[in-house]
Amino acid sequence: MNKIEALKSIAEIKEMSENELIAFSEQVRTFFIETILQNGGHFSANLGVVELTLALLKSFDFQKDKLVWDVGHQSYIYKLLTDRFDQFSSIRNKGGLSGFPKMEESSYDHFGTGHSSTSISAILGYAESAYISRNKRKHIAVIGDGSLSGGMAFEALNNLGKSKADVLVIVNDNKMGIDPNTGAMTHHLSEIEAADPNIFENLGLFYKGPIDGHDIGALLSSLSELEKREGPKILHIKTIKGKGYEPAEREQTKWHSVKYVKIEPGRKPDEPKPERIQDVFGNKLLELAQRDERVIGITPAMPSGSSMKIMMEAFPNRVFDVGIAEQHAVTFAAGLALDGKRPFCHIYSSFAQRAYDQIIHDVALQKIPVIFCLDRAGLAGEDGPTHHGVFDLAYLNPIPNLVILAPMDAQELEDMMEWAYSYEEGPVVIRYPKGDQVRMPRSSESIELGKPRWIQKGKENIVLSLGTVGNEVSEALQDNELNNWSHVDLRFLKTLDKKVIREIFSDYKRIVTIEDGVLSGGLASVISSYAAEMKYKGEIESLGIPDEFSPHGSIEELKLLYGLDSESISNHLKK
Repeated sequence: MNKIEALKSIAEIKEMSENELIAFSEQVRTFFIETILQNGGHFSANLGVVELTLALLKSFDFQKDKLVWDVGHQSYIYKLLTDRFDQFSSIRNKGGLSGFPKMEESSYDHFGTGHSSTSISAILGYAESAYISRNKRKHIAVIGDGSLSGGMAFEALNNLGKSKADVLVIVNDNKMGIDPNTGAMTHHLSEIEAADPNIFENLGLFYKGPIDGHDIGALLSSLSELEKREGPKILHIKTIKGKGYEPAEREQTKWHSVKYVKIEPGRKPDEPKPERIQDVFGNKLLELAQRDERVIGITPAMPSGSSMKIMMEAFPNRVFDVGIAEQHAVTFAAGLALDGKRPFCHIYSSFAQRAYDQIIHDVALQKIPVIFCLDRAGLAGEDGPTHHGVFDLAYLNPIPNLVILAPMDAQELEDMMEWAYSYEEGPVVIRYPKGDQVRMPRSSESIELGKPRWIQKGKENIVLSLGTVGNEVSEALQDNELNNWSHVDLRFLKTLDKKVIREIFSDYKRIVTIEDGVLSGGLASVISSYAAEMKYKGEIESLGIPDEFSPHGSIEELKLLYGLDSESISNHLKK
């Protein structure tokens, strides 16, 4: 049994000498690598904070002191060493540990951080409360330089500079988000030793650094010094993402997260993977960009995940990685569109919630023709409730002047992008899922505003689906017992053609709506509203996500949980 398996409590870490901590850090790193390679999860970011985590656990008492990780995917080592060793192999599995800090999971998790740039605000709230109550506990935020590009982090730093509360912000500078960081802040951090004063000092914050974030002695010494210093302060550390695992150090973006065993880097799978829907998006965007120099790509720090990197490599001056700044991305796209460009603004569905005000006030209110491509719509899998894109249909539907589409398959995504490129009456939203498995395509039909597509025609009963869940419906309807059902791929949530809806109400006695978003405010609500308006007398049932935050688990497990897999749909329709 190695020392990490024998570790009974954090108290033992506090008793370790510096040399013992150094030796222990290698055991922790080895255990982490072996476990995550077998079970999957966020990988290289955690390898970069092994020494920092141990130094923090030795220096502070996080049953009393407060710690917030930003973004929380670098908190695995912390989870491993804070009362969750026996559960660690379950991380990101359905019913297992979350891949992010989660307050319900452990008293050591003080704030949930699945979206970036929130840590300084949260920890300052804790600290100001303690200052008012004269509580002497310590408050630490660990924020990556990528997260530091987010506007909320700047807002918090501005506030922190005028505070008297006891806050230590540790800037974990590894030059990486998922992709390499861009922007003026990244450049400033790389040149900070030559800056006098630097940005943090200009904001009134005491600054120390940069120091080697893998040097336990330097970390312990710095933490001890700063613990004695009152008020807000910054500790700037330099780390290597993927530290200690050569393939991850060499290809940091590729190894950000692993989903399968990568014991043999470079080994090609026996069978080719299906085309990802993200790659369909990326290749179609390149095709449009080659055709029209007005086409511009915008992404908030997700060029690889979105496959916008395909266009970026061909036209580097026409793709903008704006950093983790969704609000800026939206309004920036509005300015481009007003000057005649055709901006495709790509944001993960869950992250687009952060730019809701800008979508309303800066784009829709002014009918500016921005094309929003919302990736990871619907159930996003093991990343869990902070990343599921199940609210987009509901929160976007009330906004005037928007057109909202959801493709059923890859061919339809291409058709919708082509249509949106030509539509200049106002903003368009195309939402599509995480696409490791895409069912390629059926016959293509041209996109017309508000017009659905008939997949199957039957009598009396009809399924109205929106998005890729329609593939599950099609599979379910292959059952001979269900050949009397019709199936319509609505394509649009807004603006639906009311004439078509009225004809459906006239022709069918039973309607089932199916969507991979929340039922409240989404497709179910839209059809029910039309039914009330048009005095529909038949029955309507709706399948989708209930009024709850969906847990983490594989997409297939979550589909089964909510009855959105083909077998569950088939059984439901038979009843």
